[in-house]
Amino acid sequence: MSTVLILGVVAAALLVLVRRSNVRGTLHNDERGEVTEKVIITALFAALALGAATIITLKVTQKAESIPTEAPAQQGDGLGE
Repeated sequence: MSTVLILGVVAAALLVLVRRSNVRGTLHNDERGEVTEKVIITALFAALALGAATIITLKVTQKAESIPTEAPAQQGDGLGE
């Protein structure tokens, strides 16, 4: 479920970038608001990075917790007991 959410946000960010570049090319070269756009896009990518790091951390932790750490039961000293 989280992967679908991350992919959706990435797709939305790419759509915004493509749309903004097309609009900017057809209109006059007004650079107002460009900083705001970059801050928003940077925030989106930071959120994606945090989401990916969280998912990776959870999966690694789950895998590490599933590794058995108990010593096997001892069967004697091999002297025929």
